[in-house]
Amino acid sequence: MRSKLFVPGSSPALLAKALAGQADAISIDLEDSVIERRKSEAREFVGTFLQSSDVTSSDKVIVVRCNALNTQHFLHDLAAVVVPGLSMLNLPKVESPDDVLTAVAALQRAEAGNSVTTPVRILATIESPKALRAASEIAAAHPRMAGLQLGLSDLFAPLGVDRSDTASIHAAMFAMRMAAGDAGIFAYDGAFGDVRDPQGFRAEAEMARRLGYWGKSCIHPSQVQLANEVFVPSAEDIAFARRVLEASDRAESDGAGAFMVDGRMIDLPTIRRAQVIVGASRRS
Repeated sequence: MRSKLFVPGSSPALLAKALAGQADAISIDLEDSVIERRKSEAREFVGTFLQSSDVTSSDKVIVVRCNALNTQHFLHDLAAVVVPGLSMLNLPKVESPDDVLTAVAALQRAEAGNSVTTPVRILATIESPKALRAASEIAAAHPRMAGLQLGLSDLFAPLGVDRSDTASIHAAMFAMRMAAGDAGIFAYDGAFGDVRDPQGFRAEAEMARRLGYWGKSCIHPSQVQLANEVFVPSAEDIAFARRVLEASDRAESDGAGAFMVDGRMIDLPTIRRAQVIVGASRRS
């Protein structure tokens, strides 16, 4: 998941274009990029889109950023988008382990209601001082936690921290990476807002890569290739991905619902990431 492209859930044409594009993952947004009066329309469209053959046959990781837990939209979002085509739920405004547990309970109800048999995992966004302070506990709150994502703009702006200050960026990245690493989950870099500054995007992505982040969020298609170039999978990553896909094929032939590779339990997002890594290695 070298690159993850944010796409407004209210823009059907952009969703189809993103699915056909070069990003390893698409993050369908129901939160900030969808205005209040279009929330219901967007979630219903996204739910239908996720169940389309184009999505279910795609090798992309499909993420949906729902509205925050404390909004009236959260449960409606889950009821609409927790369907078999969903890889991960991006949970915004997380500030405590209790937030994760509340989200998990809601996910379980949505899965039962929509006959989803593969548990949806959570990508929690760390975007406040409170969340960064509690990041280790958030990361370890539940086995459904897949990763932490850093939201630097939301973290820095209320505090008056310069978003371009590399020392501050490194400090926040490092803190979240340690929290994710302590829990054994991945860390993912957030967005870089200036699409006219590819050098700045690349520099921030390279910092994240050096700190062991999986990849970087993109807000414009022009940033996708930059992220893909920076987060080139290593030979070890490619070898592990191939073992995952081989084991997945054997498990499917044997009718096994769960399997392990190198001592790790493998789930659908890991399989999809392995497909992306192997695909990327063939394209490079």
